[in-house]
Amino acid sequence: MAFTLYSLLQVVLLCVNTIAVRHEERFLKNTGWGTDQGIGRFGEEPRIKSQLINLIQSVRTVMRVPLIIVNSVATVLLLLFG
Repeated sequence: MAFTLYSLLQVVLLCVNTIAVRHEERFLKNTGWGTDQGIGRFGEEPRIKSQLINLIQSVRTVMRVPLIIVNSVATVLLLLFG
Protein backbone atom coordinates (compact mmCIF):
# COMPACT_ATOMS: atom_id res chain seq x y z
CA MET A 1 0.00 0.00 0.00
CA ALA A 2 1.46 3.32 -1.04
CA PHE A 3 1.45 6.37 1.21
CA THR A 4 -0.82 8.84 -0.56
CA LEU A 5 -2.61 12.05 0.28
CA TYR A 6 -5.88 10.14 0.45
CA SER A 7 -4.49 7.72 3.05
CA LEU A 8 -3.23 10.67 5.11
CA LEU A 9 -6.68 12.30 4.96
CA GLN A 10 -8.25 8.99 5.93
CA VAL A 11 -6.03 8.77 9.02
CA VAL A 12 -6.99 12.31 10.03
CA LEU A 13 -10.66 11.46 9.53
CA LEU A 14 -10.35 8.37 11.71
CA CYS A 15 -8.62 10.36 14.48
CA VAL A 16 -11.32 13.04 14.46
CA ASN A 17 -13.97 10.30 14.51
CA THR A 18 -12.27 8.79 17.54
CA ILE A 19 -12.39 12.10 19.39
CA ALA A 20 -16.01 12.73 18.39
CA VAL A 21 -17.46 9.39 19.49
CA ARG A 22 -16.02 9.25 23.00
CA HIS A 23 -18.90 9.22 25.47
CA GLU A 24 -18.39 11.71 28.29
CA GLU A 25 -20.18 9.81 31.05
CA ARG A 26 -18.78 6.36 30.28
CA PHE A 27 -15.24 7.07 29.11
CA LEU A 28 -14.00 10.59 29.69
CA LYS A 29 -15.11 11.10 33.31
CA ASN A 30 -13.80 7.67 34.36
CA THR A 31 -10.34 8.47 33.01
CA GLY A 32 -10.22 11.97 34.49
CA TRP A 33 -10.85 13.85 31.23
CA GLY A 34 -14.38 15.17 31.91
CA THR A 35 -15.25 18.79 31.22
CA ASP A 36 -15.38 19.65 34.91
CA GLN A 37 -12.01 18.08 35.79
CA GLY A 38 -9.62 20.24 33.80
CA ILE A 39 -10.67 23.65 35.08
CA GLY A 40 -8.01 25.79 36.71
CA ARG A 41 -8.38 28.80 38.95
CA PHE A 42 -8.99 32.33 37.74
CA GLY A 43 -5.86 34.09 36.53
CA GLU A 44 -3.83 30.93 35.97
CA GLU A 45 -2.46 29.93 32.64
CA PRO A 46 -4.50 27.06 31.15
CA ARG A 47 -2.71 23.74 31.50
CA ILE A 48 -2.23 21.31 28.65
CA LYS A 49 -4.87 18.96 30.07
CA SER A 50 -7.50 21.69 30.22
CA GLN A 51 -6.65 22.79 26.68
CA LEU A 52 -7.01 19.20 25.42
CA ILE A 53 -10.34 18.84 27.23
CA ASN A 54 -11.53 22.04 25.54
CA LEU A 55 -10.32 20.70 22.18
CA ILE A 56 -12.24 17.44 22.68
CA GLN A 57 -15.39 19.34 23.65
CA SER A 58 -15.04 21.68 20.66
CA VAL A 59 -14.55 18.82 18.20
CA ARG A 60 -17.59 17.03 19.62
CA THR A 61 -19.69 20.20 19.30
CA VAL A 62 -18.58 21.71 16.01
CA MET A 63 -17.62 18.69 13.92
CA ARG A 64 -20.77 16.61 14.40
CA VAL A 65 -22.56 17.49 11.13
CA PRO A 66 -19.43 17.89 8.95
CA LEU A 67 -18.22 14.47 10.12
CA ILE A 68 -21.44 12.86 8.95
CA ILE A 69 -20.97 14.38 5.50
CA VAL A 70 -17.25 13.61 5.23
CA ASN A 71 -17.76 10.03 6.44
CA SER A 72 -20.49 9.53 3.85
CA VAL A 73 -18.25 10.83 1.06
CA ALA A 74 -15.33 8.67 2.21
CA THR A 75 -17.58 5.60 2.33
CA VAL A 76 -18.88 6.22 -1.18
CA LEU A 77 -15.33 6.72 -2.48
CA LEU A 78 -14.20 3.49 -0.88
CA LEU A 79 -17.15 1.62 -2.36
CA LEU A 80 -16.55 3.03 -5.84
CA PHE A 81 -12.78 2.85 -6.04
CA GLY A 82 -11.96 0.09 -3.59
